[in-house]
Amino acid sequence: MGVRCVAIRACGGVLQRALSLHTAHATKDMENLFQLVRNIVPALTSKKHKGQDGRIGIVGGCQEYTGAPYFAGISALKVGADLTHVFCAREAAPVIKSYSPELIVHPVLDSSNAVEEVEKWLPRLHALVVGPGLGRDDLLLNNVRGILESTKARDIPVVIDADGLWLVAQQPALIHSYHKAILTPNHVEFSRLWEAVLSSPMDSNDLKGSTLKLSQALGNITVVQKGEQDLISNGQQAPAHSWWLPGAPAHSQGSVTGRPSRSTGALQPLPT
Repeated sequence: MGVRCVAIRACGGVLQRALSLHTAHATKDMENLFQLVRNIVPALTSKKHKGQDGRIGIVGGCQEYTGAPYFAGISALKVGADLTHVFCAREAAPVIKSYSPELIVHPVLDSSNAVEEVEKWLPRLHALVVGPGLGRDDLLLNNVRGILESTKARDIPVVIDADGLWLVAQQPALIHSYHKAILTPNHVEFSRLWEAVLSSPMDSNDLKGSTLKLSQALGNITVVQKGEQDLISNGQQAPAHSWWLPGAPAHSQGSVTGRPSRSTGALQPLPT
């Protein structure tokens, strides 16, 4: 069975279980969500070679945090990407490699020439995810600053999450007005960004307005505020709700790299 079929069936199983809780709208919602899945899963053809359907780079992973970069990388593969590269600290590499042989792991993020090592791969990548399992070590953060600058210079799309957002809060100019950046903060991360960029009290009763204002203050880059219903804004229009699966836990408890358990909030593997 092809990767496309496996991915669609896996996504379909999750959607069916979630939507069964709300049968009144289940049929229509299922049709819409299946179409979204079909749109993002690349079709397999005999005319393509390995790598044409997505080469993704994950920047993160340190001694303490190895699960998040794994989840980010393996999730990309499960929805159809061909190759995933994980650029992590040396001590994290053996652990991440042990999770899956499918990931290409580069133990370079804490080296003195980390920026140069990652730069060599940037021309081969279609997109970057920065932050999962990054931590807040000064050496790692300084290297990631350089990697983000190189990413912008090459006009590569980048998703920034977790401690990548902490870095942005310390230095908002890193991504200001870079319209190929997407920030994915949960409630705490959003509040931290708001304080760093706007230096004024946030109206917690107007999450839509706050999302719009933060995006505008960052130069109209896309902000996805995660919560019971995600809010998405590029600063040019009122925030829209993303798709939300009835009965699913709020994203604000987890991250872009996985889904939280109902009972513990711990990240769980995506369904196979």
